[in-house]
Amino acid sequence: MKSYLKLLVCLPVLLSVSCSKYTDLVPKGNLLVESSKDFYELVSLPNRGYPINNFQYLVDDQYMKESNVIGARKSIDIVNFTFDETENRVNLLTSSSFYNQAYKYINRWNTIIDLVGASSGDESIKPIAKAEARIQRAYDHFLLVNVYAKAYDPATAATDGGICIMDKYDLEAKPVKSTVKQVYDFIQKDIDEAIPHLLVTPINVYHPSLAFAWAFKAKVHIFKREYAQAREAALKSLSYNDKLFDMVAYAASGGPNVVAVTAANNPEVLSYAYMTGYNELNFGYSYVISPELRALFGANDARFNLFFNTTLATWLDIGAGTAYYNIVVTKFFYPTVGMKTPEVYLLLAEAYARENKLTDAVNTLNKLREKRITSGTVNLPVPATIKETMHLVIAERRKELLFGFNRFFDLKRFNLESEYAKTTVRIFPIVNKTVPQQTYTLKPNSRLYIIPFAQDVLKQNPGLTLNTDEVIPF
Repeated sequence: MKSYLKLLVCLPVLLSVSCSKYTDLVPKGNLLVESSKDFYELVSLPNRGYPINNFQYLVDDQYMKESNVIGARKSIDIVNFTFDETENRVNLLTSSSFYNQAYKYINRWNTIIDLVGASSGDESIKPIAKAEARIQRAYDHFLLVNVYAKAYDPATAATDGGICIMDKYDLEAKPVKSTVKQVYDFIQKDIDEAIPHLLVTPINVYHPSLAFAWAFKAKVHIFKREYAQAREAALKSLSYNDKLFDMVAYAASGGPNVVAVTAANNPEVLSYAYMTGYNELNFGYSYVISPELRALFGANDARFNLFFNTTLATWLDIGAGTAYYNIVVTKFFYPTVGMKTPEVYLLLAEAYARENKLTDAVNTLNKLREKRITSGTVNLPVPATIKETMHLVIAERRKELLFGFNRFFDLKRFNLESEYAKTTVRIFPIVNKTVPQQTYTLKPNSRLYIIPFAQDVLKQNPGLTLNTDEVIPF
């Protein structure tokens, strides 16, 4: 029997009531999805965006220009930048574009997973389309649970409040909040069921590959502290794609102002996703790095010297020791939200370090550093302890995985371990002398690390409870 679907997708905030409003999955009118090929093409979503504005400044790596803070009206940015735990953040979060975007994408993946089987056309495409949608669905749930819940703690994950799992195409679904463990179990099940059907080389770069799936699997294992499994998954990912972009050679050739490296030509990219959109890093004022991170780079790191500006007063407070990302996307594509091969090397290095294979860990870091450090100390010596080696891994993660979610997630998970927990201290302002300088402190166990659900979601889902002790204002 002929089967087709005129795509109708439940708005993401309507998670506990029936849908009375619909939107197309594609930007140009209605799309008749009838064949397996149509469903497979739905997996491709080149401009997928995950805004980070709800937690952008809750890290030690990003910074704000002083004039954007001093005298400014209280906002979520100001609350986060000043580590203000007195504010009931729900009052400032009328909606969350990240939350709504992520669930919109999950609705898309569920549509493919549940309906491609009954579609017409090439039968061989169906398991591939379903597998690709599964790995994307898992990734979106992973981002959501790590924003809105406590980081995975083996001791408490079974009772820690998580997020709603959306696991089916059902316009009448009334999901309830799952625990962190339940969400991770769901994510791992999706990954494991997807991997056997994914391709080494998909039809284009916007379809997830086996290298990405294994990289993502390694990341989930690392977050769960399953280090042997993380090591195996990272090595498997690198067996499909171990390419590192040579920034040392790139710097010698003149860098992005001489040789453009566009999105399709960056061999490190494993998945394409953005914070806001394709040209996101064009807006320098949003991507100022802290004095601490700038100092961490040192003088000979191509990751800093190629891409950051320290002298333009439009976006910077000269003398504050900050810098901002200064290269437009048409000159160099820098992945922020999707995964890339350098992250796989870093996951592998962490797995080795955790297993006390310190030489393997540092050798893995040095493979990356050889493509990043232009002179001076390129190859790091092997420390004597796991803790010292892990601090090397953490430092390289900070320099390599800029912006996006990575530092926020890392602070959350490392803060659960006394050896790596960090009290973040921000002294502000640095340059302006007309207002008193203050010291702001973000403790490892701060509730700020768990972002509360926004008002629009809470209103539509009265059974959805916060994962913090803040108060719902209605």
